Amino acid sequence: MMMADSGSIEGVAVIGNTDITSTEAENNLINTMVERGTTLLRKMEMNVTEAEKRTGKNTVNMQETYTVYLIETRPAETLPEGGTPATPDTLWRRYSEFELLRTYLLVTYPYIIIPPLPEKRAEFVWHKMSADNLDPDFVERRRVGLENFLLRVASHPVLSNDKIFFLFLTEEKEWREVVLETGFQDKFDSRLKSLSAMFRVKNPDKRFTALKLYSDELNSVISQLLRVRAKVADRLYGVYKVHGNYGRVFSEWSAIEKEMGDGLQSAGHHMDTYAASIDDILEEEEHYADQLKEYLFYTDAVRSVCRKHELMQYELEMVAQDLVQKKQQKEELVTGTVRVFSLKGMTSKLFGQESQEQRESRLAALEQSIREGEETLKEKNTECQEFVRTAWEDIERFKEQKDRDLREALISYAIMQISMCKKGIQVWSNAKECFNKM
Repeated sequence: MMMADSGSIEGVAVIGNTDITSTEAENNLINTMVERGTTLLRKMEMNVTEAEKRTGKNTVNMQETYTVYLIETRPAETLPEGGTPATPDTLWRRYSEFELLRTYLLVTYPYIIIPPLPEKRAEFVWHKMSADNLDPDFVERRRVGLENFLLRVASHPVLSNDKIFFLFLTEEKEWREVVLETGFQDKFDSRLKSLSAMFRVKNPDKRFTALKLYSDELNSVISQLLRVRAKVADRLYGVYKVHGNYGRVFSEWSAIEKEMGDGLQSAGHHMDTYAASIDDILEEEEHYADQLKEYLFYTDAVRSVCRKHELMQYELEMVAQDLVQKKQQKEELVTGTVRVFSLKGMTSKLFGQESQEQRESRLAALEQSIREGEETLKEKNTECQEFVRTAWEDIERFKEQKDRDLREALISYAIMQISMCKKGIQVWSNAKECFNKM
């Protein structure tokens, strides 16, 4: 908001606490967001189709093993019946290049909740699951996660139109040089340096404070859910595998029976099949866990937007405070009265008053500094207004996406559990039929 009284910190150093009307939000959407119908996904299909393990030398000339991912892109077009799709363009990317892209997006679009990358190393694993980042199953889940990241960015109304993102999909060698030439890393580093662990804003925006608190709580809830799921997976694995003992015992028993032998042997086979099925079941479960992990990592992205808002608020308050101090200095200089203790006031008492010419020169310098400060304050207010409007527009978009995705993931997980239970019932029903035929 524009300052109501340039002499009062309280009057200017609050951003985002005014309600945004629907008309303002609509105008802001038109001015700052690209039409939703023009996202890159409407023009281009993209997939991360495979992963490949490679060996090479790193930046310190040491041998290392790493994974690269094949990105395929092709124009999105409606094919006539029986038509052949165009041959896709392909290029390879390392996980570190995805990280570089995401860091660029974080710096360039501070008001947007940037989609997260899949985990670099497995978290919330159960004991039979490998935590090795080169494990084939983990690499496959990460491939799916990287493709999901690209689709998230490509479907975003703003991010999808970024030229650097388009080059990431289409230029294998030149892309890295182009993104580094943007100088985003210097901006990122300077922002980090300006963050003091001790600073606290005086007038925080309640909406962003509540959002940050919600993000912390959502992170905690999903973390607990993933831990519970890992414990359940451990126990479920044991329960299923121990059914293999039924199969072994029934098979051994069948060897000593004549009339009952065939039924016992068949029941044993059903138990063996049941015991072996848990591997595929838990592998499918991992994909649902990865959907939850995406929103676990999304909470960091939400907090990042809140921190950027907090930093802008802090910078605004510092500018406002500096302007108040300069106006106070001007008042003291004009009236000759010192409202608070100052080094200059003490110096005047010790060494005498400054000349009229010196006072006029200092007054002119102060007035110039105040004019510049007022202009800076106006710019900061405008910048903060714009940040709040664009950030909240993206936050509302994210909320809709989150609610829809998590609801669908939980429903799908419940359906999978029901299906698993039905298969267990079917196994024992089949065993019962085998026993009836004995």
